[in-house]
Amino acid sequence: MSNASVLIVSDDTDFARTVAARWQAQRRVPEITLTNSDVWQAASAHSYNLVIVGPVQKGKISAILYALSANASTAVVCVSSDAREASTLSIEYPYVLVMPREDGWIGTLILVAGEALRRTEAVARAQRAERMAIESQRDATLGRYMLEMRPSLNNALTSVLGNADLLMLDPGQLSLEGRHQIKAIHEMALRLNEITQRFSSLAAEMRAGEKELNSDALDALQRT
Repeated sequence: MSNASVLIVSDDTDFARTVAARWQAQRRVPEITLTNSDVWQAASAHSYNLVIVGPVQKGKISAILYALSANASTAVVCVSSDAREASTLSIEYPYVLVMPREDGWIGTLILVAGEALRRTEAVARAQRAERMAIESQRDATLGRYMLEMRPSLNNALTSVLGNADLLMLDPGQLSLEGRHQIKAIHEMALRLNEITQRFSSLAAEMRAGEKELNSDALDALQRT
């Protein structure tokens, strides 16, 4: 949570200062940015982990919450000075946590905000893990394709090397530039062949490692 960022949107400077000051007394303090309803921007607000909306000018609260509700990855907490307004906003914006500004509100807000940040952090970790899983699956698919195409690639390289060797056996039929080009083709084909051989060795090592892991797991299971 130490890297978390919080945006406080309020036209009440005392509210913003009270929240920021109370948070400074906590063990873990996020990066806090203060702004008001005149200068805040929904696009930039989406880069924060949590947005706290305090008292703002009349008629602006709905527009702010509507703009914030477009991004589900950002947690939003709204503190309303009017209990009736808080009830209405809770119904109108179910994804926003709305709480009335009554006795003990600051302590409740810090607790709720801390939990919201932890949940946002957990969601971010889950999303990163999902992206990594997708990337791993894509790489595995590419690896399987390369394994399947390895015989065809080896056959093509063998043909290229064989024809290059035949041309190089009778250099008199080629110009000097032609001989250089054939030699370059031959060298590149050899390099490609080395790469495919290393890939084959790596695949064999991976299979051996998988067998060893499975064997160890089976031994551990039997001992258990």
